[in-house]
Amino acid sequence: MSFLNNWKSRKDFLLAQAQVVVILVIAYIGNNWPVSYPRNDNHDPTMFWAMNAALFVASIATLKHDKNASSRGVQLLSRPQTEEWKGWMQWAFIMYHYYRVYYVYNEIRLFVSAYVWMTGFGNFLYFEKKKDFSVERMVSMWLRINYFPLLLSFCLNVKLELYYVVPLHTVGFFITMATCYIASHFKKLGYGYWKANGLAIAIALLVHVCFYETKLVDSLLFFSKEYHFRFQADKYSAWVGILSAMFWKKFTDYMQWAYAEMPHKYLVSWLQRAAGIFFLWMWYYGFGYMTDKFLYNPLHPYIFWMPIAGWLMIRNSSKYLCELHSTALEFMGKITLETYVLQFHVFMSQNVQFIPVVLPGATADGPLWLKTANMLLCGSIFVPLALWARTVTVTTQASVTELAVLLMKGGNVEEEEKEEETVALTTKMVVEPQKSETV
Repeated sequence: MSFLNNWKSRKDFLLAQAQVVVILVIAYIGNNWPVSYPRNDNHDPTMFWAMNAALFVASIATLKHDKNASSRGVQLLSRPQTEEWKGWMQWAFIMYHYYRVYYVYNEIRLFVSAYVWMTGFGNFLYFEKKKDFSVERMVSMWLRINYFPLLLSFCLNVKLELYYVVPLHTVGFFITMATCYIASHFKKLGYGYWKANGLAIAIALLVHVCFYETKLVDSLLFFSKEYHFRFQADKYSAWVGILSAMFWKKFTDYMQWAYAEMPHKYLVSWLQRAAGIFFLWMWYYGFGYMTDKFLYNPLHPYIFWMPIAGWLMIRNSSKYLCELHSTALEFMGKITLETYVLQFHVFMSQNVQFIPVVLPGATADGPLWLKTANMLLCGSIFVPLALWARTVTVTTQASVTELAVLLMKGGNVEEEEKEEETVALTTKMVVEPQKSETV
């Protein structure tokens, strides 16, 4: 059991598990809150837009301009901007659930696809840069995505399909990893960047088509009808993210040409914005306006990229905009996984089907000010709990990944590190002989 002695973060792991028990207890209490009313009785489009307006004000109030963000060139879709994007989409997603605003269904469906698109996009860039196809990476990412949702599912006796985004991200990650792994082997055969990645992405597309466009997709019914629907709705989302990332070097080169040097190319900037608006318009007036989701859903996997492209073109249409982001939205974006799963049990209750009544009188027919106060009170518990859950998950992710590495190396990491230090010291003494001291 020497590997346990070498497991440096074991105390952190145990402390994290003690904390997660407290979080699960709070989630259980929230999910089974004794006083509540059906969520469908909370239909209130006015409050939905009022809460989004409040977020907009908070976003403007917390704008941060980082001039150093362009020190390595104009950054297209930087990390802070990505978190910001996730943040406002998540806010709208939660408020859509809370206030039952049915007519924005297509937009919310689009937001889910944008999240999955980011999975393919971000992980492609990681694998292309790091070339890290290790078990350690697989364990780390699987834990980050699945650890807390699986615990919630088990402890609250909830079907995992309630958190359908979790398996979508998990599968998206492994599809991206497999695609990049195949590309890395093509590169070993002497293929260049474009040919290697192009072939790997073409193979991935072929696999997608053979599965999703044939009766093979019905194998998902073995798991549930919900998975059968959800995976088909986002069958190409991660793949399009991978494809987008492959061209990111070209997009980045364009950004340097357009915005890095003086004088500013204002015409280019406004043409880019016009093109972005056109993509948004093309999606909405061609498809997004549909009120019947059963007509829209079959089309969605083939046209979701339009508004994503349009938004990115508008959001990154100047150097200043690329350097600008909202810290409030960035904060929300960092806890999207945790807010996604906890909304069903803390912000709402009984697996998202009811609205908990914490303040007496804040029932379905109660006064608006009291219902709003009740919502804010639940939110004041919900958001810090999500942040706590994220902290615990990240600690668990790091410690379990360390343990996995120890197990794979037979628990001799410490001895290997000492040997490496000895070899390094010996090499240094040979290459750089110690100077004699002068008295």
